[in-house]
Amino acid sequence: MEENRAWQAKWIWLGDCPEADKHDIVYFRKTFCVPAHTTCRLIVDVSADSRYRLYLNGASVAAGPCKGDSSTYYYETIDLSALLRPGENVLACKAVHFPYVMHGKSAAGSPASVWRSERGAFLLNGELADADGGVIERLHSGPSWRALRDRAASYQRETFTLFVGGAETVEGALVPHGWERPDYDDRDWPLACEVSDTHDRTWGALMPWQLTARTIPALYETEREYVRVMRSGRIKDGAETVRYEAREDAAARAAAASRLSGHLVPAGETHWFELDAGALTTGYLQLRLAGGNSARIRMLCSECYEYPPEPGGRRVKGIRDEWRAGKALYGPADEYTAAGIGSAARPERYEPFWFRGLRFVRLEMTALNEPLALLGFNYRETGYPLEVKGRFACSDATLTPLWDISLNTLARCMHETYEDTPYYEQMQYTMDTRLQTLYTYMTSGDDRLAAKAIYEFHSSLLPSGLLQARYPSVVPQVITGFSFFWILMVYDHYMFFGDAALVKRYRPTIDAVLAWFDRRLGADGLVGLLPEGYWQMIDWVEEWKELYGAPPASRTGPLTVINLMYADALHKAAALNAWTGRDDVAAEYRERAARVNAAVRAACFSAERGLFRDGPQAEQYSQHPQIWAVLSGAVGGEEAVRLMARMLAEPELPRASIAYVHFLFRALAKTGLYDRAAPLWDIWREQVGLGLTSWVEDPVWQRSDCHGWGASPLYEFPAELLGIAPAEPGYARIAVAPRPGPLRWASGAVPTRAGPIEVDWRIDDDGTFRLRIDAPPGIPVSVTLPDGTTAELPQADGAELTCGASPN
Repeated sequence: MEENRAWQAKWIWLGDCPEADKHDIVYFRKTFCVPAHTTCRLIVDVSADSRYRLYLNGASVAAGPCKGDSSTYYYETIDLSALLRPGENVLACKAVHFPYVMHGKSAAGSPASVWRSERGAFLLNGELADADGGVIERLHSGPSWRALRDRAASYQRETFTLFVGGAETVEGALVPHGWERPDYDDRDWPLACEVSDTHDRTWGALMPWQLTARTIPALYETEREYVRVMRSGRIKDGAETVRYEAREDAAARAAAASRLSGHLVPAGETHWFELDAGALTTGYLQLRLAGGNSARIRMLCSECYEYPPEPGGRRVKGIRDEWRAGKALYGPADEYTAAGIGSAARPERYEPFWFRGLRFVRLEMTALNEPLALLGFNYRETGYPLEVKGRFACSDATLTPLWDISLNTLARCMHETYEDTPYYEQMQYTMDTRLQTLYTYMTSGDDRLAAKAIYEFHSSLLPSGLLQARYPSVVPQVITGFSFFWILMVYDHYMFFGDAALVKRYRPTIDAVLAWFDRRLGADGLVGLLPEGYWQMIDWVEEWKELYGAPPASRTGPLTVINLMYADALHKAAALNAWTGRDDVAAEYRERAARVNAAVRAACFSAERGLFRDGPQAEQYSQHPQIWAVLSGAVGGEEAVRLMARMLAEPELPRASIAYVHFLFRALAKTGLYDRAAPLWDIWREQVGLGLTSWVEDPVWQRSDCHGWGASPLYEFPAELLGIAPAEPGYARIAVAPRPGPLRWASGAVPTRAGPIEVDWRIDDDGTFRLRIDAPPGIPVSVTLPDGTTAELPQADGAELTCGASPN
């Protein structure tokens, strides 16, 4: 959002910038004095191109800026008053400018989700003031700040991962150790150069950074230790000794911490440890050393133990925490060469600038001419401060880990944006994000990151009318069908929160997306052959592997599933327009949806097979068009039930993967066949047996072990097994319709802005179904019991209902 404020600070940097395709790291310092016996306040606004970490008196106080783009360039506001101390204080900042030159599909070895201009810049606006607001000293960034360019770090070429950037290689002897502390002598540092004003005060020329206040809370950072040593080894005189460990208990946790504190590597030896964080997580690696001049340290982060790739690149992982012969840890490794200046009193410290996704870390230390002491090695966990308020429990103990692992999966894929995978990409994709926002609503009721995501995809709108598939991103991409998921995100938000202003803001973008598809309708009434320059990915299924998730029918003509998704999006857009006062547009969208569905039925349905083809000219079938035929309303009633039953009776059809099964669940629920969903939970149960602590991306490529779209239990368990849903936008009316399936009891809660909705049901030995509902006061509740009995309650404060023998 545009801001009208008077900034006193200037964007600053150093003048002699390196080549555009190189990382540029600059340290900044500003020393100031806090009068004794004076209550002082210091509130600062901070940003940088491309990223920064801010310190006050040696303590980290902020990291940012929050991910955005050039039109929405965020700054953070931090109150530092409580950290001030009488006498000399220092504000210090490490700022990194990522390469501006793009190399094909990559971002020149830097995080592709971080926006950047063609040069680095740092901004801090702040004044030291007394209790009455009187200015003691102006600390705004400008030529009074000192700056030093880093000469110690270089970045490796990114290979194993895709968009998170290359690992670091750092020469410790070139690092200005202690630069963030007040006692550091910066007299030899040059003065910073003014790069730019914050805005053009005369002609309205846009600066590279359109400053906007951060809209989400700061990420948390919490110190963590590794829970166990999996293996360790020693190499001396060319011979290696390996020790196998891997106990998992309180003693193992204590042993891991103690062995990493004070461990000595004699000169001429290499020691290594393979460490388990206990679950897949995200964090900043932290290394503390003493002595060991020129010792080489290597820190490799990995999701799991796995075998060497098969011919053709297919990966084989098996049990993730099993290190049997032939398995190893693979991944990028940060490398550090010790300066040898550390001591027990003041360790030499190294921390890579960017956070890593990890489950396991291999730490290798090679001491050269003198011994190296490892004083400590841990990590600082980071993520979005997701406050879990939802809960679920049931009679099937095998579902309990599904809920817990799903929570970890979701949390690990939430930082300054939603992320597909925290290890490989850290990118926000439309399809993934639509599912992750639903999971967030059901477990926390927090829509701040979701609202930011909706705005960001709106900001990605291309002149043609499509949205980019991942955003923010300096590597643009279009996946044609993903634009529909953004419309579903807007629809979901209105259903859960009833925010009409948000819908009105994005109606023009919804219109633009739908108009793109309308312009591609052919004489047969179908959206025709899609542009070859766009990816037609639908789902990761084995049969579509050759085209990377795109059905082969996408190469020959219209795609049935795209047309049905278009019809569904038209229906959702019609509802949004009707709710916000555009009845004529709503009617138009409903008519267009009906025409598209009719065209699909005429051209794509095989009466002989009783299924929809993948395309009108393609004698190919999959679950996906059947699912969307139900969801879009192309079929309904008993016809929809027969279609789903027919689909389930043909196991050879390409099936919905873990990424797409959410939509299969929806189609089963809509047709009253949700009981047929129970076997699908084996997709998740099998992963529990493989030692996973987060859900995999897909079964085809076996790449990511943590992908947010797989956290389906966070939606299915409360929305279907408990039956809790908004019956009217914003939970103005609550729906409770439990689907017991094979369960004997279930209980849980879903948070809303009005308060939690709590449901508890059980089936007695005689088959009687008993339901209790506690909902926020004054909100009506529509109840549907498993036998079809309905009830309308003006409110539900401990309401209890029963029905006869359950059909389940």
